[in-house]
Amino acid sequence: MTAEYKFHPGFAVTDEIKKAYDQYGYIIVRGLLDKEEIGKVRTTFEDNQEEFVKHSFDLNDASGRNSRLCNWNAPGTDPSGMLARCEKVARTCEKLMGGEIYHYHSKLIMKEAYTGGKFLWHQDYGYWYDNGNLFPDLITAYFAIDKQDKSNGCLQVVTGSHKCGRIDHKTSGGQRGADVERVNEILKKLDLVYAELDPGDAIFFHSNVIHRSDKNETPTRRWALTISYNRRDNESIVKHHHAQYAPLNIVPDSAIKECTNLTDMSGKDFMDPLIDQTITLNATSGETK
Repeated sequence: MTAEYKFHPGFAVTDEIKKAYDQYGYIIVRGLLDKEEIGKVRTTFEDNQEEFVKHSFDLNDASGRNSRLCNWNAPGTDPSGMLARCEKVARTCEKLMGGEIYHYHSKLIMKEAYTGGKFLWHQDYGYWYDNGNLFPDLITAYFAIDKQDKSNGCLQVVTGSHKCGRIDHKTSGGQRGADVERVNEILKKLDLVYAELDPGDAIFFHSNVIHRSDKNETPTRRWALTISYNRRDNESIVKHHHAQYAPLNIVPDSAIKECTNLTDMSGKDFMDPLIDQTITLNATSGETK
């Protein structure tokens, strides 16, 4: 059984794919976005970079390097918003999660050339548990905006680690990561996979999967987009800095290419670290890739 699949017209989660996701805690879908689709999403970020940077914050690692993160709670109506709502992403997440989902939040992760920092081993549910989500019924779709490989700090995942349950997280070097001793023991039993991705590839992973990424020591940037979803019946019992339930309003895949809003980001409900104290507190806890 494999965790890697190639996107094709009519792609859908089969029993085999669902079994792989349940076994490994993730699946990789190569070519989920074609060159035109990923190019349109990338260009939107680049052409509106000032807007995204304005709403971003730096997350430092223990070595003094940093990565810049921009979070938003509503998909918006730009191409990245259409991506979050399109059938090939949303329906995939629904079938993997076994129920209706809603947009929890999205994040642009900017690891710049030579300076992009590393992220500690962590589970997303290690933080989302504290947000009042009673169950780990959340999933993240991670998209490579730029090429991702070992040299520029690609995502690393521990296969099957979602079965380990939620691990205690502790603060270290400006980040909050999973208990190192426990992770080291888990790594003796489970395989580590480097998710090397080309632009347009995607990895879908469970909120309890243990993952990290290394620093970027190359002369080129490493940008990634993560879109996280919660299952409707797992809506947080407390209001917090991420979204409560709102219908996703799923759109056809063609909506990405057909989107004409390339400049108005006002519908994204950015989390502003200068205003929203919860994201400032959360900056020390990670939620990063």
